[in-house]
Amino acid sequence: MESNKSLDESKIIAALICDVQYAHGLVFNTRARNLTIKKVESRIRKEGLGFLTKTLPRLGKAFDKAIAGDTKLNCKTVGFKPYGDTQLPRFLGELFSQVLLPDGGLLPHPCAQCVKDIREILYSFYKYELPYTDEQEQHVIQKFKRTEEDLSTLSANLQEIEDRTATAIGTRRRVGLQNLLARDGEIPLRDRQVTIAREAKILLSRLFSSFDPLNIKPRHGPGAVATKQRLGDKYLWSNISGRITKQWPLDAFYFASNGHVCDRYDTFNSITDTDLPARVVLVPKDSRGPRLISCEPVDFQWIQQGLSRAIVELVEGHELTKFNVHFTDQLPNRFGALLGSSTGRYATLDLNEASDRVSVDLVRLIFPEHIFVFLEAARSLSTELPDGEVLPLNKYAPMGSALCFPVLALTVWAILTAAAPDADTRDGILVYGDDVIVPTAYAANAMEYLESFGLKVNRDKSCTSGLFRESCGQDAFQGTCVTPVRFRTVWSSARRPDVYSSWIAYANSHYDKQHYRVYDCIVNSLFAVYGKIPSDDMHLACPSLRWVPEHLKPNIKRWNASLQKVQYKVYDVKSPSVKHVIDGWSMLLRYFVEVGYDRPLQSPDEVSARIDDPLKVIPAFSVSTYTNRKTSMLVKRWR
Repeated sequence: MESNKSLDESKIIAALICDVQYAHGLVFNTRARNLTIKKVESRIRKEGLGFLTKTLPRLGKAFDKAIAGDTKLNCKTVGFKPYGDTQLPRFLGELFSQVLLPDGGLLPHPCAQCVKDIREILYSFYKYELPYTDEQEQHVIQKFKRTEEDLSTLSANLQEIEDRTATAIGTRRRVGLQNLLARDGEIPLRDRQVTIAREAKILLSRLFSSFDPLNIKPRHGPGAVATKQRLGDKYLWSNISGRITKQWPLDAFYFASNGHVCDRYDTFNSITDTDLPARVVLVPKDSRGPRLISCEPVDFQWIQQGLSRAIVELVEGHELTKFNVHFTDQLPNRFGALLGSSTGRYATLDLNEASDRVSVDLVRLIFPEHIFVFLEAARSLSTELPDGEVLPLNKYAPMGSALCFPVLALTVWAILTAAAPDADTRDGILVYGDDVIVPTAYAANAMEYLESFGLKVNRDKSCTSGLFRESCGQDAFQGTCVTPVRFRTVWSSARRPDVYSSWIAYANSHYDKQHYRVYDCIVNSLFAVYGKIPSDDMHLACPSLRWVPEHLKPNIKRWNASLQKVQYKVYDVKSPSVKHVIDGWSMLLRYFVEVGYDRPLQSPDEVSARIDDPLKVIPAFSVSTYTNRKTSMLVKRWR
């Protein structure tokens, strides 16, 4: 293999085009391949990486709409010259013609493999984590503020629905709902909203009938907090809101014992009981711009984490929701997308700005009062923007709150289930956050009802017709997985742990798809930077490639008599530990919430130490040891 430390994006696309041409040689010949590669190189010189991260994905989205049956493809509208007298692009036109008609519509019998390979090329660099600009940053912040304005205008409508729901009378509730929805074209939308809101509240009341919001195990999350404490300092309370302690008493939920309360009594005057705002931060997402996260105050995060875990445990175990709402397993939604693409029976819906569109008024409307009191107490009322502006929040909780995801999922499930006209429809609803699957016959009504309550459906990513579906990272066409390998981590010739592990994973994914030229292109550059890398057949607990020539495999080895095996010294990624000594009461409190109730399995570092030396005594969980999640190291280890 020829070594080359540089690995520019045009080389990868060229190699991918060669792999695709090899698989479709009868329709995509060598001449067409060479012309396509030249076109890619030419447009990258003119447009830069934007051709790979923006232009090609734009064509990909138009293609997805065409194979989903929504619209016909018109290549001119997305910046590509047509292929002859057709609406198809000249770029990869030979492959497009195996899927679409000349007018851009879907063929009666399209080639699923061509769909897979077209999307592989078009979406390869869609999520490349390039630095974002100040303009992109401001766009995200302004979008966040506009959403708050939209929710403010929605408040009066939801209040009217709440008033009418409270006074609604009816004993034959389900029969009345079925009759009402059967005549939805004759009944005003507001009347249907009232009926749906009432039914949603009844469903959630049944779900939470035996739920005790005080029976939780609060704990700190791994992320940053608005009050900026780190590690064990989070247990030294500097602020505990008087609003949150009305529901979760200070002595019972923020201290380890009565002795802890007594010993800290003289510090109570220094603990403020005001509501501090959350704090907005922008974190890298991909080339399209940053993601906005709201860091919660430490006292709110403490309760949110415990309440969120309790709700998730309830929902995933309750007969009413365990088959329809998921938080820890994406497989049901992924299987639903595959099944929907094969039979057309199920549609996939995607919610836009989902976490920001669930208003606190909507939560008040559909959640039972005895639960909403606690949900409201555990939310931040405002957040501080990067420029220092404090913005009051009309949404229930922004992304960053531990309650954002479960409240969003339950809100969507309750509305859709309440509006479903029959049991078969209700059983066909699957919710995983903002990824939703519903029976196709119900999709139009489902989108209407969600949007009537202030949520926003991303119709570009929702698939309600044709044979294309996507949900929870599963892209499917005619029952075939057509999910592309998307590069995220930017290549670097410097030795970096994130580049090492990520690009080995990318290479392996392409190897599994029989894209051997892409595999060789990536692997050659990895060898040039990192030297010898193990292969999967060596069965080592470290990042390994699918296949490596014998002379490029690690050869520094030893015999481990305890394990009765040969070990090799190879690169591995390690998260360093941080020792942070805290006072005894804080250590006891951390022990109670992190170990005493649910001691996790051995960490990767513990497992690694056991493999290196099985006779070594692994110390018990230390309340003064933390994993430094923001950094990782590339180290040589015996494996």
